[in-house]
Amino acid sequence: MRLTPIHALLALLLAAPLAAGAAEGYRVADFDKVPKIDAHLHLHGASQDAYLALARRDNFRALTINVDYPDFPALARQRSVASKLAHAHPDQVAWAATFSTEGFERPGWTAATIKDLDGALRDGAVGVKVWKNIGMSLRDAGGKLVMVDDARFDPLFANLAQRGAMVLGHQGEPHNCWLPLEQMTVNNDREYFKNHPAYHMYKHPEMPGYEQQMAARDRLLARHPTLRFTGVHMASLEWDVGRLGKWLDAHPGASIDVAARIGQIQYQSQRDPQQVRAFFLKYQDRLMYGSDLAQSDGQSDADFTRDLDTVWRRDWRYFVSTDSFAVPELDKPVRGLALPRAVVDKLYYLNAEKAYPKAWPKPKA
Repeated sequence: MRLTPIHALLALLLAAPLAAGAAEGYRVADFDKVPKIDAHLHLHGASQDAYLALARRDNFRALTINVDYPDFPALARQRSVASKLAHAHPDQVAWAATFSTEGFERPGWTAATIKDLDGALRDGAVGVKVWKNIGMSLRDAGGKLVMVDDARFDPLFANLAQRGAMVLGHQGEPHNCWLPLEQMTVNNDREYFKNHPAYHMYKHPEMPGYEQQMAARDRLLARHPTLRFTGVHMASLEWDVGRLGKWLDAHPGASIDVAARIGQIQYQSQRDPQQVRAFFLKYQDRLMYGSDLAQSDGQSDADFTRDLDTVWRRDWRYFVSTDSFAVPELDKPVRGLALPRAVVDKLYYLNAEKAYPKAWPKPKA
């Protein structure tokens, strides 16, 4: 069969050794020299002096994301901290708002929520987070679990689409959540669901399955085709870059971030590094780096910044080098992808700047 030019290019990409990327890429030592954005952080502390000092030293900007999550501070406090931080340090920090689902069936909830989000967007929020509680815990007055494509949310999503606001969607959980512990692919999922069986969906067949969660999200996007959408956590398709690529093909306006799912990428790259590398090359305009770290209650500023610096540097090593090294998510070492410099720049900051054009304003010349 005669190869077309595009087939020949793909074949070349798949066949190229990882080391070839090193010659045209960054080095591990370039970490603090390259501008970077963590497009998925949760900054909650009253003082962020330690974080800001680390971010300047490591050459990072951030998108801090509010979430309707009971283990996080109250939504009003999350918004206050994020807004003040972004106003005080606009070149360093941008923020995404969210909304409470409490009382979503009451008359006036939609209008009040839209008004509240309008205020957040006027205050500088560059996106709106929609969390997994819709689809996994929110129930209506009749006790029925409410999915993200529920018609009662249509006016809200229609308004966000009309405004051109970026929606950051976290639907479902990692695919591992629906597997028995011994079949899970990464240590952190295995440990978490072992210690939190209430959230281990494998043990709860009465709840919607993984495919139902994905289908609800996709029906929402089909119903609102102009909605700007980022599937955070690799759109919960982290377990299969082939399927994730098909999802990106089906939703050409959507982007994803890799926050808290790099271990699942590494699990796949242990088995087929060329497939994973080819995914990052093919979809290089659609991917954003993120860590998903949050400072927990009682965690000192020093411990939080130490953890963040460790994760940032380890992830950088994976994306830019051919090193083989240990990661906590896996029992065997993983080898770096050695992505080309242009791909790393898109992953680490250019795509985030494109997705959030009002964030991190450049200083005037």
